[in-house]
Amino acid sequence: MTSSDTHSGTFSTPRALPPLTPGPYRRRLGVVALIATFGGLLFGYDTGVINGALRPMSEELGLTAFTEGVVTSSLVFAAAIGALVGGHIADSWGRRKTIILLATLFFIGALVCVFTPSFEILVVGRVLLGLAVGGASGVVPVYLAEMAPYEIRGSLAGRNELMIVVGQLAAFIVNAFIGTIWGDVPGVWRIMLAVCVLPAIALFFGMLRMPESPRWLVEKGRSDEALTILRTIRPENRAEAELADMEDLASVEGETHQTGWRSILTNKNLVRILLIGVGMGVAQQLTGINSIMYFGQTVLIESGFSQNAALIANVAPGVIAVVGGLLALAMIDRISRRKTFIIGFALTTTCHLLIGFSSLMLPVGNPIRPYIILFLVVAFVGSMQTFLNVAVWVYLSEIFPLHMRGFGIGVSIFALWVTNGFLSLYFLTLVEAAGITGTFFLFAAVGAIALVFVATQTPETRGRTLEELEESVTTGAIYTVSTKRSLGR
Repeated sequence: MTSSDTHSGTFSTPRALPPLTPGPYRRRLGVVALIATFGGLLFGYDTGVINGALRPMSEELGLTAFTEGVVTSSLVFAAAIGALVGGHIADSWGRRKTIILLATLFFIGALVCVFTPSFEILVVGRVLLGLAVGGASGVVPVYLAEMAPYEIRGSLAGRNELMIVVGQLAAFIVNAFIGTIWGDVPGVWRIMLAVCVLPAIALFFGMLRMPESPRWLVEKGRSDEALTILRTIRPENRAEAELADMEDLASVEGETHQTGWRSILTNKNLVRILLIGVGMGVAQQLTGINSIMYFGQTVLIESGFSQNAALIANVAPGVIAVVGGLLALAMIDRISRRKTFIIGFALTTTCHLLIGFSSLMLPVGNPIRPYIILFLVVAFVGSMQTFLNVAVWVYLSEIFPLHMRGFGIGVSIFALWVTNGFLSLYFLTLVEAAGITGTFFLFAAVGAIALVFVATQTPETRGRTLEELEESVTTGAIYTVSTKRSLGR
């Protein structure tokens, strides 16, 4: 990589870092990832639990179809705000303190929902949970990406997405277990919601013992603290080399005043990477994945399952999501991000088409209809999780320069959650109006557009340090890599 000029400062050529060697730092990184990803676990549980809790909740509180949509989407729209505000707080306070704050919000929001006497208070609790979910969706991946060596950044940062689907699976299993045994007990949905209090407590106390991001500390001029932390999560010579790169980059940013909105809006390359981040977030949501995770039981009932059978069958997408997440972690540092995205959107679009055709060709009442649609839904979720979900979250955590990382991922995930929110609010209405056939044909059309976007716009990031990526993004060099070369990485 050659040196490049930007504004009045100059990016120096990044040093060749010493190789990673075996050592106790790997165990320390594993502990850091485990504790931080309790935020992902809470994200998954709080978004997935509504899948089984909504029907008994509606019966007790007298919800209508519209207010059901409000209860579901209130968390999602609040998550959009949480992602935007959480990124700003993380840039100001630090990643660690922000995650501790989010753990507190998870705890309070869960208690408000569990003890709510009415629809209105329930929405307040869901908004609090949404702020926490949105904040965690942006801050935790950034924290992990900044803590990880570049060689294993994908698999380490990707653990958060795995924990999200583990949380969703846990919600589906808890819902099925509690709903089957105590389904006739009044307030059974409150028990379902109460379970997430435990990981919120674990996240709070666990993060009190975790270190701050060394990259954030360097940006704040606290290099001695950063080096102390790096020595616990890197080999000794590697820690000092990485610190030197971070300090060089922080110095250039200080000289060129690359901070705040102005540095972004006056640099077309930064505007472009921000738009790519937003596009990836929106494209991921327009696959309809969270419509399945939130309303999977409804889709399965529409396909022909009974209510109890749908509640149990709904566990299958949760299981395949976890399996897909494990496969994604195994391959994410071996296959280029672009190739992974292209395979993912091709597979999910194909699944959408097959679900639409199956619903069209197999009339309601056909005994094999529900099982065919269940199989295709499982295939869709598996494709999504293996090739898109983990990769997209990792990608968003690594493409932005340090001085705008919290802001960039916050804006991208804000767009992601707003898209998610509108889908949550109108998905049931869409199914009522267009049926499963029309709904999934629409998802397929959007998927084809997303495939074109990924193939023509997204730059490659695998196998490069965050400092190298920052130089390439800021100077525009990252956009000059040919599609052929990117696909071959």
